[in-house]
Amino acid sequence: QVQLVESGGGLVQPGDSLCLSCLSSGFSIRDYTMTWYRQAPGKEREFLAMSPTFGTENYDRSVRGRFTMSRDNTENTVYLQMNSLKPDDTAVYYCKANRGYLTYWGQGSQVTVSS
Repeated sequence: QVQLVESGGGLVQPGDSLCLSCLSSGFSIRDYTMTWYRQAPGKEREFLAMSPTFGTENYDRSVRGRFTMSRDNTENTVYLQMNSLKPDDTAVYYCKANRGYLTYWGQGSQVTVSS
């Protein structure tokens, strides 16, 4: 059974850091492009960062320099290290796995940035 489970979200203060994890099962992320998205209340889901099967990660300009995506193929997990968090970063964060016509989503992890 294919499953992606995000974890690591929570309530933090502006300027804090969080690291999200996305553990996959039922397939090997080694063969998949992995992507992080987020969706804030009342807004569309937006792209944050992508890790291809080969090559380097790329980022949306809104998070480049603050967020870092990485993958551990042996652990079948991708990560999103988020630094210098702002209230505008408040959203549900999702990971996605894609290979050709196959696309799988996680259920999301809530991140709230508030003082």
